[in-house]
This record gives sequence, C-alpha cells and structure tokens, in this order.
Amino acid sequence: MKYELFTTVALAIDIPEKGLQAGDLATVVEPHPRQGAEDGYTLELFDAVGNTFAVVTLPEAGIEPLRAGELLSVRLPAVA
Repeated sequence: MKYELFTTVALAIDIPEKGLQAGDLATVVEPHPRQGAEDGYTLELFDAVGNTFAVVTLPEAGIEPLRAGELLSVRLPAVA
C-alpha cells in the first residue's frame, strides 16, 4: 500500500529503543520509494499535546493503515 505525505498510520511493530509500541500513531513525513524493493517511510510521532516524541524510518511492512472501529488511547512511553 502506498502512503501519501502527512497520512496518519499505526506502527505495526514495537521499537523498544525509542519507547514505541505497535499501535502507536505516526504521521508520514517523507516517503522513500524504492525501485524493485519495499518502500520505506520516515514517520514523526507526537505526544498527546502535539510535541514531537520520535522520528523513525521504517519499511512499509512496519506500518499499517488506520481502520474504522479502532479506538485511540494514550499511554506513557515504554522506556528502554
């Protein structure tokens, strides 16, 4: 699936060294298309009041689209 710039997505994997968990919301801030290979994306994650918490670059398999019926929640970050 191709994700457009500024699309909100969910992490599909945990990233413990950044305190992130699968399901955390992120915004696509830079796509990295690759010819003949899996696309990648730079993502920005924000805290509940809009401050940048982390910036990560992941392959497309590391993110997933949001779906109707999913609930949002808040949590304190897991500290590595």
